[in-house]
Amino acid sequence: MRIPITLSKYIGKHFIARVGIVFLVMMSTIILFDSLELIRRAYAKEVPLSIILQMALLKAPTIIQKIVPFAILLGGILSFAKMTSTSELVVARSAGISAWQFLAPALIISFCLGLFIMAVFNPLSSIMLSKFEKVEAKYLKGGLSTLSVSSNGLWLRQKNKFDSGKTVINALRVSHENMELYDVTILMFGDNNEFLHRVDAAKASLKQEELENDGEKYLQGYWDIKDAILTIPGKTAGSRTDYRLKTDLSKHHIQESFASPETMSFWELPTFISTLKEAGFSAIRHSLHWHSVLVTPFFLSAMVLFAAVFSLRPPRQGKTGALMAGGILAGFVIYFISNLVLALGQSGSIPVIVSAWTPAFVSILLGTVLMLHLEDG
Repeated sequence: MRIPITLSKYIGKHFIARVGIVFLVMMSTIILFDSLELIRRAYAKEVPLSIILQMALLKAPTIIQKIVPFAILLGGILSFAKMTSTSELVVARSAGISAWQFLAPALIISFCLGLFIMAVFNPLSSIMLSKFEKVEAKYLKGGLSTLSVSSNGLWLRQKNKFDSGKTVINALRVSHENMELYDVTILMFGDNNEFLHRVDAAKASLKQEELENDGEKYLQGYWDIKDAILTIPGKTAGSRTDYRLKTDLSKHHIQESFASPETMSFWELPTFISTLKEAGFSAIRHSLHWHSVLVTPFFLSAMVLFAAVFSLRPPRQGKTGALMAGGILAGFVIYFISNLVLALGQSGSIPVIVSAWTPAFVSILLGTVLMLHLEDG
């Protein structure tokens, strides 16, 4: 029997209302605590309250994406439990409607919401998070990213604590393992942004040497450049067999200076991932995030199935409260396992696709099996 449109609308509205209430409560609570944390961090730096509020609002869309699955799980449990306790599900079954048909409106709503988050909300969230990180770097961290990757290769900007002025480094290719730059162009600027000189070389290697100052040993980083061509304004270009450029950058610092994948739109990530690979850098973190966003519709649908498993039990069979508590616990277990699998994928222990898609599809399969066990219609 086909489920009536009126009943579908009723179930859909009931589901949306409960999910919306849970979502608002969770969002308000998390944003409140996040704002308090920002205030704590900004207290010693005397950051204006208006900036703190701006940062909280800019970060809010990212928080929303993370709590939506839990809102659907908890809201779904409340919605289905309410309709079960009032015997609405019993009446629906007596009219020949199975639990699968009963769940169809919620599944469709969740899947469409996942598509909206993936295609529309994620790009908006990435823009706002990018602005948040810039404001955070300016007021709380005191520094901006030193690295960018484009179709023109790798660009580095450094301001050494050993020399005055700043340096801009461009390399068409890079060896990720030992941090060697190839086809390098280095532009040196003074304190007033005046151009000092230019260095061109086939290769530059990031190295460290141990120095001693007043009896204390420390490591100093430098770019080791072989067969460099030095160009100074007003002078003839000359070659240098060995050229060293001091730096306070490290391999870890450079790698961590990439824009986080969360600050990049779902639609922009494939191109950026390709550019990263061409530049010689690992793109695992960005690929993993892209697949994690892509799987969102399926993951939200899995939350509906789990909500149904733990809330459609007839009240006369008892233990309804225990089942609802079990559903909430299952949500946290899924969250923990998902993060664990993602961590394994980010470390390269398992393939990216397996890491991103396994939690969602295992949840769907497990939810389907449990529903088949409970539903015989």
